[in-house]
Amino acid sequence: MPSNPPNLRVAVVGLGFVGLPLSLSYWQAGADVLGAEIDPRLRAELSQGISHHLEEDDGKPISAILKDALASGRYQLLASAAEATAQADATIVTVGIPHGPSGLDLGPLRAALAEVASAAPRGHLIILRSTVPPGTTRRDLYDLLQARGRSVGEDVFVAYCPERIAEGRAFQEFRGMPVILGAFDPASEARARSVIERVTHAGVATSDSVEAVELSKVIENVQRDVNIAIAQELARTCEAGGIDVFEVIRLANTHSRVHLLEPGPGVGGFCLPLALSYFLPFAQEHAVATPTLLAARSTNAKVPPLLAARALEQARPLAGGRPPRIAVFGLAMKDFSNDARLSPAVEVCEHLIAEGAEVRAVDPAVPLQFSFQGQDPAWAVEGAHALLLLSRQEGLLTWLEDLSPLRTMHQGALIVDARNWLKDGAQELKPLGLGYWKI
Repeated sequence: MPSNPPNLRVAVVGLGFVGLPLSLSYWQAGADVLGAEIDPRLRAELSQGISHHLEEDDGKPISAILKDALASGRYQLLASAAEATAQADATIVTVGIPHGPSGLDLGPLRAALAEVASAAPRGHLIILRSTVPPGTTRRDLYDLLQARGRSVGEDVFVAYCPERIAEGRAFQEFRGMPVILGAFDPASEARARSVIERVTHAGVATSDSVEAVELSKVIENVQRDVNIAIAQELARTCEAGGIDVFEVIRLANTHSRVHLLEPGPGVGGFCLPLALSYFLPFAQEHAVATPTLLAARSTNAKVPPLLAARALEQARPLAGGRPPRIAVFGLAMKDFSNDARLSPAVEVCEHLIAEGAEVRAVDPAVPLQFSFQGQDPAWAVEGAHALLLLSRQEGLLTWLEDLSPLRTMHQGALIVDARNWLKDGAQELKPLGLGYWKI
């Protein structure tokens, strides 16, 4: 089996939260990279070395790495997946799957795969790295190629290798996180493994069942959703019993076989809250009921409206019949992120606004995009009847080190701490005349 050439040329289709750091990881590993991005606005930003991702490698921000890659001449940005594929030895597809009112929309991914399949020259390797419903790689890539007269495993090679990174640690985890790889034939597996190991220095677990690999990635996300639901229900139980949930979790996690997660304002991003949407169609196709998974998803979905209701319960009497003013710190879907997609913090704000509240939200990492969003924490808290701490960011943590600016809040205002920011919050806030509720 021929190995990859020393001057490997890799096309990466889709330069979002996964594709951009992955493409730069290949550039760092010495490959020539052709990055294909269909969004003209994003492509224009990237061409100027601009990235809003909070990724870094060895202390170097991703934007600086991108500028170095562009200046090297070994990293090109293209608008066409077909153009990138035609010039490369291997194509890696990282296009995401949007979620709309009618469920998952595989249209963008299918369009990208069709474009890559049409342009792939003889001997080309195609690796799908998106999270997909089981059966997608076979149906939308393997079968497509076969129908077009391309023999998979002989004149074109196909594999599935889902990403497993955590946002904020992409470069480190592309190198150090073990990966799972599925292929339809030994030749495709060997070629894909060689390309993947250009970047990944950890183990590669392989399977000749591509569907098993697809389902494995989906259940990884579902499992975290379930574990978070356990933490949320534990938090409600501890609150009712007058026990600190974070102390319970600390003690339980001293057991070597226990790893409880912490509760928060909900589950956000494109991975965990949507994971069940990838899993359920496969289970339903085979007439398998999943009551535990459905219950966990329901538990997590109820948290944002719960937080909004708790804030309004205290804020409305203070507002004296006027719309209560609610300050929100953190709009990202998790701590130290710039990703506000499907963010529970944003959902909390939307619930508050729907109930007639005035919301003033700040998050230094999330680009300005919401009508209720500003940049100055002092503007947000002034006269506020409640403050919700929903996702931690460095600038906000620094601002809250000295709690005295919170004196501008309304007397008796409630601080809702959904991330355990203020570990001694009740004692610290009492001199300021503020209430405190920790999730």
